[in-house]
Amino acid sequence: MLKYHSLQTQLDLHQGVPYSPNWSAEADFIQLIVDACLKLRPRQILECSSGLTTLMLARCCQINGEGRVISLEDGLQYVDNTRAYIDRYGLGSHATVVHAPLQDRVVDGALYSWYATDAIPETGIDMLVIDGPSGFIQKHSRYPVLPVCYPRLADHCAIYLDDAAREDEQAIVAMWQSRFPNLKHEFHATSRGCSVLFI
Repeated sequence: MLKYHSLQTQLDLHQGVPYSPNWSAEADFIQLIVDACLKLRPRQILECSSGLTTLMLARCCQINGEGRVISLEDGLQYVDNTRAYIDRYGLGSHATVVHAPLQDRVVDGALYSWYATDAIPETGIDMLVIDGPSGFIQKHSRYPVLPVCYPRLADHCAIYLDDAAREDEQAIVAMWQSRFPNLKHEFHATSRGCSVLFI
C-alpha cells in the first residue's frame, strides 16, 4: 500500500481506498491516468473494470470541476465495494459504477464474453480506461472495447490499456491498429505496461 500513498495524498483521499492486492491496478498506471485526467480535463470517461481507478478518476473530475466516470463492472461484489467508496467521499455526481454482466457477443466475426452495453454513452467519450475483462476469461479478452465503442469516442479521445506488457494485450493493440489505421500508439514501461492510443 505504501506505493499508493502519494496518490492518496495528492488527491486527499485519506478515508481509505478500495485496494485489492490481487486485482488493483499498479500505482504507476494509476498515476499515469490521474495525471492525464487532471491535464486533459475529460468530460466523459468510460472505464472497463471498477475499483481504485474509479475512485481516483472521480476525485480528479471533482478537482477539475467537471467530468464523470462511467465504470463497467461484471462482478457484483466489486460494484458494491466501489460504490461504497464513491459514497464515502461524496463523489456520486462524478462517478457511476454499472453492473454490466459479461454477455456473449460476436465482434469482427469472433465470439467474446464482454460487458452488457446498455450504460455506454452513445457519444462524447473523451477518455477510455481499459483494465477488464480479465485476461484469463478468453483470448484477446479486451479486444471488443474499441470495435464496440469507436463510433462513440470523441475526436480527441485518449485510450489507456493496462497490462500492455502481456503478449495478449500486445496482440490486441496490433489488431486495433489494423482495424482502425488512424490510431496513434505510445507504450509506457509501467510495472505491467501501458499502451496509450489516440485517434
